[in-house]
Amino acid sequence: MSLKIKIHKAKALIIILTVIVLAVCSVFAVNGYVKSSTRDRIITKEDAQKLQEIDCILVLGCLVKADGRPSDMLEDRLKMGIELYNGSVSKKLLMSGDNGRKEYNEVIAMKNYATKQGVNSADVFMDHAGFSTYDSIYRAKEIFKADRIVIVTQGYHLHRALYIANKLGIEAYGVASDYRQYRGQAGRETREILARCKDFAKVIFKPQSKFLGDSIPISGNADLTN
Repeated sequence: MSLKIKIHKAKALIIILTVIVLAVCSVFAVNGYVKSSTRDRIITKEDAQKLQEIDCILVLGCLVKADGRPSDMLEDRLKMGIELYNGSVSKKLLMSGDNGRKEYNEVIAMKNYATKQGVNSADVFMDHAGFSTYDSIYRAKEIFKADRIVIVTQGYHLHRALYIANKLGIEAYGVASDYRQYRGQAGRETREILARCKDFAKVIFKPQSKFLGDSIPISGNADLTN
């Protein structure tokens, strides 16, 4: 192999390594920024009860088991959402999740859980098209007309949800629902780093949610969403 070819290969390798290093640094820089810029919006249940004029408590969806029961993570989100509702943080709950297939419905499982705990059905709105964190928050504003919200999900997920809300013009606070340890959490934490980068870029352009429809003001009767 000639010296010239070796030099070209070495230069190409340096360029490739430089691009990889820059990409990795960018990912960690964005991840750090999203976390640091939202940290002061993550509050305790007690602090949430001091807030005024909160339009709704947004509970983000998660896996529902084959028998229709919430997964551990989703059950904990619902538990916290109901505690905040009972603590008068807001008179309305907004359950947002995946109902993209007839045989799979996160939001009806969420509403059923809440009503079995004594929550008034007319106070539990269902967003059937909350297919992603971005969709859930975009639709909370555009469809349900919520401007001041408390978001409930696990702590690792709150940073991204709050960042999206801020960039979409929603005044949002987050309460973590980590009542227990969850299997596979290390993998979720890793994927969340990439998800934060994805949504960091997405909110720059603020694309419409795929499914919109008529507005259903959160101030009304939630049974309209049944």
